[in-house]
Amino acid sequence: MEQFISLLDSTIRVATPLVLAALAGLFSERSGIVDISLEGKMLLAAFASAAAAFAFHSPWIGLLAGIAVSVAFAMLHGFVSVTYNGNQLISGMSINIIASGITPVLALAWFQQGGNTPQLEPDSRFSEIALPFADSVREVPVLGPVYSQLLSGHSILVYTTIAIIPVVTWFVYRSRFGLRLRAVGENPHAADTAGVSVARVRYIALFWGGVLCGLAGTFLSVYQTGAFIKEMTAGKGFLALAALIFGKWRPVPAVIGCLLFAFADAIQIRLEGVDLPVVGQIPSQFIQVLPYALTVFLLAGFVGRAVAPKSIGIPFVKSR
Repeated sequence: MEQFISLLDSTIRVATPLVLAALAGLFSERSGIVDISLEGKMLLAAFASAAAAFAFHSPWIGLLAGIAVSVAFAMLHGFVSVTYNGNQLISGMSINIIASGITPVLALAWFQQGGNTPQLEPDSRFSEIALPFADSVREVPVLGPVYSQLLSGHSILVYTTIAIIPVVTWFVYRSRFGLRLRAVGENPHAADTAGVSVARVRYIALFWGGVLCGLAGTFLSVYQTGAFIKEMTAGKGFLALAALIFGKWRPVPAVIGCLLFAFADAIQIRLEGVDLPVVGQIPSQFIQVLPYALTVFLLAGFVGRAVAPKSIGIPFVKSR
């Protein structure tokens, strides 16, 4: 029971940046903008937040810096894709390439630590929060470990992410802006005829996507690892995009996809170096490929039934 709760606890931690990135992609892709730059924006935010937290000895300033940089590159993506109707795939991939190249260069120039940032002091990182009565109920069977170990002891960013999921769901399906967002993604010409500014909706969607990617990148560097490490996102942006496709561009199914990938990642960590009955020790290369193999398996099984927003990737040219 204790090991299973520990596995679920790791799943929540690993899933947090994936969920944030998937919801970021939900905003932009629901508006009709292909966003493969999730990886790059997360990486840029991770570097900016770690550097700012180290310089100012504050995780909150690091968070603001991470969000600001991520939003800036989201607006750059919008400038190319929305204002000038550029190729959205090339724009997104360019951001990924820029992030991969500029972050280690700046880290090397500023900190001289091989492309990484220095390890953050405890007061410069987000700490874990103990929920009320977590210690007193620890010995209660079943419910005690679930509350004290699984639900308690996470960062404020984890609890914020949990709160964001229903907010985004309501925002997309119940709010006035959500209706416009989905209309622009499905039929921008009809939305434009109804008086909706397609460009404005898409820029707002990219803005909120940038905010969420900023939170995801900050989680990785200012909380999880306590420093920026070169290429630390390690494909998480693409996994989040895969979860979004698996979830058919809907918030809750996309979150479930993220949890599945995170669960596979958590199992992978625990299987390394372990001797299993009959099969013995599994090669580390096979274990490390588990999350990505699960991605291929799920997409092969479900993507055929997933219908993307009809106008995704198609530049909008206003009718005269």
